[in-house]
Amino acid sequence: MGTQNTSARTSSRSRKGAENHPLTRARVAGVVHDNVRHTTRFTVVGNHLAQHTALSLLAIGLAVHIQSLPGGAPIDIKTLAARFPEGTTRIAAGLRELEVHGYLRRTRERTGNGRMVTRTVSCNQPGRSGGAEEGHGKASKPKPATHRAEPKHQAEPKRRTDPKRRALPAVPQPAYPAPDLLATALGVLAGLHREDPRLHLSATDADHLAPGVAAWLERELTPDAVRRALTFDLPTEPLHRPAALLAHRLNTQLPPLPPFRTEHPPTVRHPLQNCDLCDHAYRAPEPGTCGTCTPVT
Repeated sequence: MGTQNTSARTSSRSRKGAENHPLTRARVAGVVHDNVRHTTRFTVVGNHLAQHTALSLLAIGLAVHIQSLPGGAPIDIKTLAARFPEGTTRIAAGLRELEVHGYLRRTRERTGNGRMVTRTVSCNQPGRSGGAEEGHGKASKPKPATHRAEPKHQAEPKRRTDPKRRALPAVPQPAYPAPDLLATALGVLAGLHREDPRLHLSATDADHLAPGVAAWLERELTPDAVRRALTFDLPTEPLHRPAALLAHRLNTQLPPLPPFRTEHPPTVRHPLQNCDLCDHAYRAPEPGTCGTCTPVT
């Protein structure tokens, strides 16, 4: 009874909390994903949109929401403002961002009864045509490849190479290129294809032309006035280089600076606001309605 069992296992060293625990690791700061695979009601969104470096968070959220909607769902400013708390001004700015970067295409079309309507196309991959009939969250199955034996004597067709693209003409530069001025200029360029579908511009062309439009806006022209000047009396033949035509007009038809602008910059330059009613840009210290929509008292 008094002898000890020399074969008994010695007691292990006690641990204090998680000290010396083999599974304990130093925690690294950052997000930890707890993901569950979706099987129904999901939308595939590319990282080129979700992690876009030039789009605002509002614009990215709008794009994801629009891509999740079924075909034919209304996505006008008033409908989106009724759905979300951001308001018409911020939503209108977010839609313009998506249009500038190719995630939205808005064109004006005439119906059979002569009425003009706006047709909006959501692009989940700008620059690529995926077809509007594909379902949400479903990947189309690739067609099986068919192999056909070609005669050995048939020569391999030569690859067609596009001619080297010529540089666009230079455009006027604004004296005071404020960020809000350039953003309004991009909005003007993004909406030109509504007046004429031939004026659909790439993001590169829009970036090149934006300073020229900003130079016009500096001369106290409204965005609508600049849009009318750029789209008035366009040639009837096909436009092979619409950006070059617009650059030419921005140069040759540039209005003169107002008298006070030739001496010194204005002491007060209010930021650009978007009218809550007509969605047109105007300068004011606070958001609201433009002079056209404001009732005269």
